[in-house]
Amino acid sequence: MLGNLIEFRKDKLAFFLRCAREYGEMATIRVGSRKVVLLSNPAMIEQVLVTQHRNFVKHFVLRLLKPVLGEGLVTSEGDFWLRQRRLIQPAFGRAQVDSYAGIIVSLTEQMLSEWQPGQERDLHAEMMRLTLAIVAKALLDADVRGEFDEVAEALEYLMRDFVYRFESVIRFPRWMPTHWNRRIKREHQRLDRVIYGIIARRREGPLDGADLLTRLMQATDGEGVMTDRQLRDEMMTLFLAGHETTANALAWTWYLLAQHPEIETRLNAELREVLGGRSPTLADVPRLVYTEQVLTESMRLYPPVYTVGRRSIEACEIGGYDVPADTTFLMSQWVLHHDPRFFDEPDVFRPERWGDGLAKRLPKFAYFPFSGGPRVCVGNTFAMLEATLALATIASRYRFELVPGQRVETWATVTLRPRHGIRAICHARSPRESHAWQR
Repeated sequence: MLGNLIEFRKDKLAFFLRCAREYGEMATIRVGSRKVVLLSNPAMIEQVLVTQHRNFVKHFVLRLLKPVLGEGLVTSEGDFWLRQRRLIQPAFGRAQVDSYAGIIVSLTEQMLSEWQPGQERDLHAEMMRLTLAIVAKALLDADVRGEFDEVAEALEYLMRDFVYRFESVIRFPRWMPTHWNRRIKREHQRLDRVIYGIIARRREGPLDGADLLTRLMQATDGEGVMTDRQLRDEMMTLFLAGHETTANALAWTWYLLAQHPEIETRLNAELREVLGGRSPTLADVPRLVYTEQVLTESMRLYPPVYTVGRRSIEACEIGGYDVPADTTFLMSQWVLHHDPRFFDEPDVFRPERWGDGLAKRLPKFAYFPFSGGPRVCVGNTFAMLEATLALATIASRYRFELVPGQRVETWATVTLRPRHGIRAICHARSPRESHAWQR
């Protein structure tokens, strides 16, 4: 009855790795009554996500997010998804993304103004707070910093609900008035109050802004303007998915840097050379080469999204295998990013591996932190700019020492979170240590 559920629940990431390494590039597993196929061949993944993408839709796991995200960009399908994607895409064009640079640096510096050397901070919570503020201001022209605690607590419960429903054979329907269902309903309502509040405040004034929310309110087609419910679904998707993944990427980056002082010193040397003690700007980003390599390597070891899934609509052929209709494929970034076929010493944090053209030599889907194909993450350019500028701003002023004795472990929910946070002591930079690597 359980299939592979016990091992799957114990440690999804280790289970995926074992399946790929022991059973090959197309391994069939069973989670309760559901049979899924784990793909770990880049060419096969490209067939699913790119060349045959019209024959695939989002898999059953994504449907578990619909109570939270509704018919937003992550969960919608078909013509409706295409319409929404076309409306949202301009907000993530190069020129528009570049205009967010000042917001990113300004809000990061506001966060740092509240820190003191020697303080202990939960770096995951701090990065969540920061990226939530950035996404809200850049995309919605809203200030939600006062509502962070409410959003963070709601998210925590919704993540736990997702894991429970994903890993359970028998689930209580959401309409049943159990204690847990009532709590989850309250958390949904808390998030709705935040989002609908932003929409209501925007409707009270003139719609003359350049932010994404204003653009969506003004958009019309043959079906008329978007309803508040449609606006809510898209804003919830961008509001939550748009900050959660970047926060995780930054948090795991601090965790890795704290364990590798030689890499952290080299990173700071680049920041000193490029910035000279000032705040970073958009013009500095092309010169922050090692900074980008640090982020790229961090997302290899700890991909913010650790797996993507698709379900076949009709029978097809993948990698020479006949695939029946209604087959669910999982394609794990965690597995591919730790594959020794593509990465020498795959479990070692070595940012400089990306400095010799590795990205161009790799098969297309050996490294895919933002997924791929027509449904590639719409905000990938924004996320990289945000992470690069935030990392540069913080690392040029602070280094971090992990609090001894804590357990930092992965928690594979919708995204790859640190289960208990990442607690660290903040140490202010000294000019002498900043030049250590160059000497």
